[in-house]
Amino acid sequence: MLPAAHAVLDMTAIVHNLARVRECAPNAKVMAVVKANAYGHGLVRVARALADADAFAVARVDEGVSLRMAGVSQRVAVLQGYTCAEELELYARYSLEPVIHSILQVDLLETTVLDRTIAVWLKLDTGMHRLGLNPEQFEACYRRLQNCAAVRQPLAMMTHLANADERTDPLTGQQLDLFGDTLEGLTGERSVANSAGLLAWERAHAEWVRPGLVLYGASPFPDRSGPDEGLKPVMTLRTRLIAIRNLPAGEAIGYGGDWVCPHSTRVGVAAIGYGDGYPRQAPSGTPVLVRGRRAPLIGRVSMDMVTLDLSELPEARVGDEVTLWGEGLPVEEIARHAGTIPYVLLCNVMPRVKLVEL
Repeated sequence: MLPAAHAVLDMTAIVHNLARVRECAPNAKVMAVVKANAYGHGLVRVARALADADAFAVARVDEGVSLRMAGVSQRVAVLQGYTCAEELELYARYSLEPVIHSILQVDLLETTVLDRTIAVWLKLDTGMHRLGLNPEQFEACYRRLQNCAAVRQPLAMMTHLANADERTDPLTGQQLDLFGDTLEGLTGERSVANSAGLLAWERAHAEWVRPGLVLYGASPFPDRSGPDEGLKPVMTLRTRLIAIRNLPAGEAIGYGGDWVCPHSTRVGVAAIGYGDGYPRQAPSGTPVLVRGRRAPLIGRVSMDMVTLDLSELPEARVGDEVTLWGEGLPVEEIARHAGTIPYVLLCNVMPRVKLVEL
């Protein structure tokens, strides 16, 4: 029997979403972003489902090693690169591709003896100001890597968009201009577009796109949801009703007594809470689905439980399924209620929530 709190993963949806990515950027190769345990969906599970992806991107070298140990053979880029010779040796041993974003990394690569060459990505900072070489440093580092015996040629190059989810923000156009100007005359494949860049900025497509959130069926734009973009949600977070009671007007619900029954209220208790990854900050009024119909959250989210107003659902019974987000209830909508973003909700699903594949 499934535990009350569980997440159903529709792996056919992720295949559909990859196809949607290819529709949006038909001339680009796809580097599927599977960092952070594939946004909470399971690193190896997702990589296997995305067998048609051209490459994968992870944040850290141990994630890349996990993919190789699981038999994943596609190219794997590691977005944070490396900080020491021991990590560099892992790149060579497991055929991983570091993203080089600092002169110190170039120095280390030139002075480390590896038993085989590695492919690398050279990153330009075009305005995100997080990782990347400054434009005035970029060509010199590019030339050094061209002449580095440890580097497989040709080099690949990338940058990251800071505000692509704001369609009218001028920064994205400025970043694309700076990337093109700085790389003029340099040979090698290029990668710019994240999920928002893929959907909203055709200029950003280049030879490689790097979709993350859209692969999991959610929209990167604050005013839209996955279905608006032709995507299907992969994760549906569910639980069950474990209690129902009738309380008179004036009774307070949950910790702090923040929500008071305005009239006789049918209160349901569902077995999920912030200990499962449901956002504690979700306010009263945040919707869930019970028997396919909406019911509002009331009172504070507890570690293991939430309380619901079932006054409009007299047919609801203990044991009924409750959907917190996913099929029929976009995760983006819950994120807006909770004052956060869908990335956070998906990544924060806790290990005690059993993941079940369709």
